[in-house]
Amino acid sequence: MSETKEFVQYTPRDFKSDQEVRWCPGCGDHAILNSMQRAMSELGIRKEMYAVISGIGCSSRFPYYMNTYGFHTIHGRAAAIASGTKVSNPELSVWEITGDGDALAIGGNHLIHAVRRNVNINIILFNNQIYGLTKGQYSPTSKKGQITKTSPYGTVEDPFHPGELVIGAQGKFFARTMDNNIKLSTEIFKEAARHEGTSVIEVLQNCVIYNDGAYADINDREHREDRQLILHDGEPMIFGKNRDKGIIMDGFKLQVVTLGEKGITEDDILIHHANENNPGLHTMISNMRHPSYPVALGVIRNVQSPAYDMMVHAQIDKVKAGSKIKSVNDLLFSGNTWEVE
Repeated sequence: MSETKEFVQYTPRDFKSDQEVRWCPGCGDHAILNSMQRAMSELGIRKEMYAVISGIGCSSRFPYYMNTYGFHTIHGRAAAIASGTKVSNPELSVWEITGDGDALAIGGNHLIHAVRRNVNINIILFNNQIYGLTKGQYSPTSKKGQITKTSPYGTVEDPFHPGELVIGAQGKFFARTMDNNIKLSTEIFKEAARHEGTSVIEVLQNCVIYNDGAYADINDREHREDRQLILHDGEPMIFGKNRDKGIIMDGFKLQVVTLGEKGITEDDILIHHANENNPGLHTMISNMRHPSYPVALGVIRNVQSPAYDMMVHAQIDKVKAGSKIKSVNDLLFSGNTWEVE
């Protein structure tokens, strides 16, 4: 990874700023902040080499709470600022903090082109399926039929699925985690930092005020092992409280099966390969929804491809190496010149 030149040992506390964290008590953002500070402390990158950039929204207060460089930008423009930051300062480890409204509504165009270009930034997309900062309007990821302040009779729109959008924009890295699974989030953030190119991590995050319980159906303690599939690269897609359920490929679609039934064994279960360039399968995995399927968590896609910023600087170096003009003085005295007496 280009940002790692020397390993520096930190603790999570080293990444906590002196600002009071002012999210609502119980908000999932607290856990995401905790996970991020843990991940950064374990990556061995000097604090001065981090830049945390956000747009507008509850999540976008994040830079204030990080003891790193940061920039609280304007609504929907975090991807543009983060891209410029990385291209102009390629040694920085750049983290974009954004929400489902900030990234997928006003910022949608910037998001898809940052992903398409494969700029080497890490995008943490807080998805609480609601506009929290502006007090409870439905967002691009709100479920169809959801009753909110701007949809009192229920939304009539189909929501964005971030994974499908990212992979459809030729994204090379997509992962998903739950806000309260700090261990999983920390590992995913570290994996994203090591990836060369755009990393998008969707965090399923609970808003206790305006959309409390948005993910209760997959996250309650009694049922979550049966409704969440934690992916591990190179391992079979097995889940369930008794580790007796799995995913197979049935023709052109995924199917949930039970080990031991109809002769199904572990050898029949689909092996997860995040690093194989199989966007169709990765999209199907990212789109799995309860109750028909478990929701996939972990690194879903992690495919290597040249990063935009690296290619830009390689092009600049090539042009400079072949140019006869090495300074302003060379430029002024190149071509047709004359002297005025």
